[in-house]
Amino acid sequence: MVLALLILGACGSDDSASDQPAAESGPPGVLEITASDYEFHGVPDEITAGTELMLRNDSSAEVHEVVAIRLPDDEKRSIAEIVLLPPEEFGAFFPLVETVLVAPPGEDGVAVEGTGLLTEPGRYALICVIPTGADPDEYMAAAAAADGGPPDVAGGPPHMTQGMFAELTVVG
Repeated sequence: MVLALLILGACGSDDSASDQPAAESGPPGVLEITASDYEFHGVPDEITAGTELMLRNDSSAEVHEVVAIRLPDDEKRSIAEIVLLPPEEFGAFFPLVETVLVAPPGEDGVAVEGTGLLTEPGRYALICVIPTGADPDEYMAAAAAADGGPPDVAGGPPHMTQGMFAELTVVG
């Protein structure tokens, strides 16, 4: 299962995101998401299409990422249910990745896939699948050398298995 999850190399959040208010409708802007061990903070229920995601890593030891996956319109399961799927089912969502931002400890994230913009209305899973305990320097070097593929680094289960996932709706 870990190998399939590492294909993305991403992180998610806990359900504390559901405590966030819905975004006001209006022009798109920037949504700053803060990553800590092992959750996302600052994720509202919804944002306007065209909003740019920014990632800030407040962790002292772990590298984090936010992988934004647009879920199919007919997908009704919660993100908490989706992250528990067997690897072959969970892997079916990988082609739907809109953007991936990666941030070493104490730093701002950079887009390694996509631009950080969420332009398509719909429901999104935000996850982190970086292995728990992965060495940040080793991970960043492996990510730079991966040429678009997943970094191959040692570590434990992906951060999303520890609650690092969230849900977000993009409205037109």
